[in-house]
Amino acid sequence: MKSLPRLALSAAIPLFFTQAAMAGGVSGAPAPFDKGGVKIALISYISAGDFFQAYQAGAEAQAKALDIDLRVFPGRQDAAEQREQILQAINLGVSGIVIDHGLPESLGDVVEQALDKGIKVVAFDVNLNNPKIPQVEQSDHELADLALKQVVKDNGSSFKAGYVYVAGFAPLDRRNEVWETFKSQNTGVVEKASFGNVSDTTATSTADQAKAALIANPDITVVFAPYDEFARGVKLAANDLGIGSKLKIYSADVSTADIQEIIEPGSPWVATVATNPAVVGAVSIRAAALQVAGQDVPHQITVKPTLLTQEGLRTAGVKTIEELAQKVPAFSTSDAVTATWIPDKLF
Repeated sequence: MKSLPRLALSAAIPLFFTQAAMAGGVSGAPAPFDKGGVKIALISYISAGDFFQAYQAGAEAQAKALDIDLRVFPGRQDAAEQREQILQAINLGVSGIVIDHGLPESLGDVVEQALDKGIKVVAFDVNLNNPKIPQVEQSDHELADLALKQVVKDNGSSFKAGYVYVAGFAPLDRRNEVWETFKSQNTGVVEKASFGNVSDTTATSTADQAKAALIANPDITVVFAPYDEFARGVKLAANDLGIGSKLKIYSADVSTADIQEIIEPGSPWVATVATNPAVVGAVSIRAAALQVAGQDVPHQITVKPTLLTQEGLRTAGVKTIEELAQKVPAFSTSDAVTATWIPDKLF
């Protein structure tokens, strides 16, 4: 995966700094944040797509407000490279590492090396199964549950479904648990096809698979695609096949590009459930900062999601993430892992 240029904050999320980074530290903060320049590394597995770019932008905003020297390692969806990046961060002498996604089996030993050196580690959407590592997540079970409740509201509990899923990614695995429970509780729901691809071209690769699945199963009327790049791919396939009016797509995550695709006339993408990825990025940095300052952090850190329907977005006149944040204030706030000394007026 080629490295993407850092997205301008104004294009990704509603970031309006009301408290700038304070050179020389944060007033009233405990050591080492009272002096500033604390090194923290953000090491991603994936950086392609609006969600991951907005997550990084939110992390950068919170780091700037805390006068953190944030070292960003771009994700290229390469497990070996992510391991090497963690080792590089250790050698840089960072005080904390935030790991954004990844494959648990390839990270355990290098993460242990970081912990052994006293480096604080936070994981977002990758389950490292270590009590010393706080786990930040989007409440993926609630996210999938909200989406599937909307599916039933719109379609009843008997329909033919397509499902997009790739195993091995913590958020997708958690969402899959809810899908499996949903099917067992709604026997009228028949999963006709399951497909999916996570790559540097997730949407287009998924579109190719979706097209084949929809041609082979013309009775599919609902597709549960709990990742926005998946949904974008299914929508592309449906439009290419001219069946957009016969299909309803339900997803997770949101960006300005997603909103544009959801609200466009005749779009089969009718709902998504999401947290603000910028808020999740900020929460991840706050968790690392609190640990570095020697303060307690819960092992499980959850950012709650919001249901966003096509009808609701159109009625509210929401066309961008900025407008979504203004009209749905809960979308741009989280009281997870914060303290009085942490600047939080970022959005």
